[in-house]
Amino acid sequence: MNRTPPLAWAGFRLNRPLVMGILNLTPDSFSDGGLHATAKTAIAAGVAMLEAGADIIDIGGESTRPGAAPVSAAQEIDRILPAISALAAQGAVISVDTRNAATMEAALDAGARILNDVSGLTHDPAAPALAAKRGCPVIIMHARGTPATMNEQARYDDVASEVLAELTQLRDAALAAGIAPEAIALDPGLGFAKLGAQNLTLLRATARFAALGHPLLIGLSRKKFIGEFGGEPNPAKRGPGSIAAGLYAVAQGAHILRVHDVPETAQALRIWQNLTVSENEPSF
Repeated sequence: MNRTPPLAWAGFRLNRPLVMGILNLTPDSFSDGGLHATAKTAIAAGVAMLEAGADIIDIGGESTRPGAAPVSAAQEIDRILPAISALAAQGAVISVDTRNAATMEAALDAGARILNDVSGLTHDPAAPALAAKRGCPVIIMHARGTPATMNEQARYDDVASEVLAELTQLRDAALAAGIAPEAIALDPGLGFAKLGAQNLTLLRATARFAALGHPLLIGLSRKKFIGEFGGEPNPAKRGPGSIAAGLYAVAQGAHILRVHDVPETAQALRIWQNLTVSENEPSF
């Protein structure tokens, strides 16, 4: 199997797939909205993810599910900062899932290390300069429109080629803003302005996205298309389908899986790694 050579990113040597645990501090996220309504429950959930094998905790205070309404940066900051500060103090590598530059700056000041922007640094005009100034790792994701309008823009003649071209443009804009190439990770944005089988087509093209030369994050955990093709309407029960699709992605060159089901994904990746490494290479 041809694999992208290990890369260094955000302090990690990517000689194995990384697990990014999802910690949504929102009342309306599609799968886990309202589960972490207080700082205490959010911190406990983050600690549990770390103990279960998460390499990164991705903390967000604004739902970006299809149809979600925006929240102010002030409300977002109020939701996420206590958990970021507490988990960072325990040594966790925190990424902040936000489209707002003010939230990015507050999160970095509180101990977050990575910016994860579903708009690809296009929602807030101040975001690219902030990311460049702070010199932090950045995840640039492809999407079209806003959470309220993105499903209306899921029209493609060739979804893989068009998303690849548009994501490359976002990457190039980040470079032009002064963000270092080694700081950038990319995400094709499954489920963001992609419907049904379009997501399967993108997954089959994972190797094309990995060939761009940046660490590749895949976020498919419990998403609608997993339920659609796995026959499971309940998002909380889509863990097996999410793991199956995630393993397919890492086999095609993905470096990071963003997931809700951390213990199960970490265990699956350990088995996958032990089955795929050379006999002369250490497993993890």
